[in-house]
Amino acid sequence: MTDLTFSIEKTRFDEDYKPVGETRLTTNFANLARGEGRRENLRGALRMIDDRFNALAGVEDGGRYSVELDIISVNIDLEGDGGLESFPLIEMLQTGIVDRRLGQRTEGIVGNNFSSYVRDYDFSIRLREHAQNHPDSGLPEDFGVLHGNLFKGFLQSEAYTQHFGKPPVICISVSSSRTYHRTENSHPVLGVEYQQDEYSLTDEYFGKMGMRVRYFMPPGSAAPLAFYFLGDLTEDYTDLELIATISTMESFQKIYRPEIYSANTPAGQSYRPSLDHADYTPTGIVYDREERARLGAEQGRFAQETLIAPHQEKFEQWSARFSDHHHAPQGKTS
Repeated sequence: MTDLTFSIEKTRFDEDYKPVGETRLTTNFANLARGEGRRENLRGALRMIDDRFNALAGVEDGGRYSVELDIISVNIDLEGDGGLESFPLIEMLQTGIVDRRLGQRTEGIVGNNFSSYVRDYDFSIRLREHAQNHPDSGLPEDFGVLHGNLFKGFLQSEAYTQHFGKPPVICISVSSSRTYHRTENSHPVLGVEYQQDEYSLTDEYFGKMGMRVRYFMPPGSAAPLAFYFLGDLTEDYTDLELIATISTMESFQKIYRPEIYSANTPAGQSYRPSLDHADYTPTGIVYDREERARLGAEQGRFAQETLIAPHQEKFEQWSARFSDHHHAPQGKTS
């Protein structure tokens, strides 16, 4: 393997969106876009995002702003290998902010939702097999290292620097395996900050991708969100950029983790999220969590058979070389 080349495809996520053949079907937005009620699902999710954005932006009439979403599909080409032309590696979302009053569109943050075939392999295949075969030995050796290096390689690639001006921010649910404690620190948009005594496995996995984590509960939210970032989360992004990320990802979390993010009682001083919590208000938008879990394993096996196993030695060589020579990611300059 001489090198990896990354390429990007963009697909608009709107009420007409339909997953294409290579889309990871466990992705939140793809899950919403199937079945008889797909259009109602999508329309409802987009309305939730716009309503939340305007509320956080302090718009009284609620109609000034709307959020546009593009699905960012990242492919890798194994140059000089001859066996694999291209593989769908990562999918994220990029926000765009439309100000109807001024007739302006502003680019938002890339990242938001994060999906990865290699992560499916790590968690659904490699971690489970290791736990079965070596129940007392902790994590597999170098768990998450290849995935982390692939992500960092993408951030340093020409494809990334040509399309995006800032590092990504990924926003997901807090872990149900940890307890979070409210602090005195707060941010006007991100809200009150929470901390925990020990990182979760997901936190450590994103750490292999070079990302740090902070937990904030935005104003009017029921639970804190986990924000993974590079650089300075509170200084590198505008309030409107952060609002677009919050409104997008909190809406998705309400749909597929309503027990946490649509809870009728917000998180208190000490908070441990639970999917067994019964006091919540459903969104009415259909999301199939059982299908998501099943497809996660299927897609992890696909990554193993198509990408990891046939090219394992070459990936290990590339990953070791990358670890020795990688540098901080840079965005495009205006």
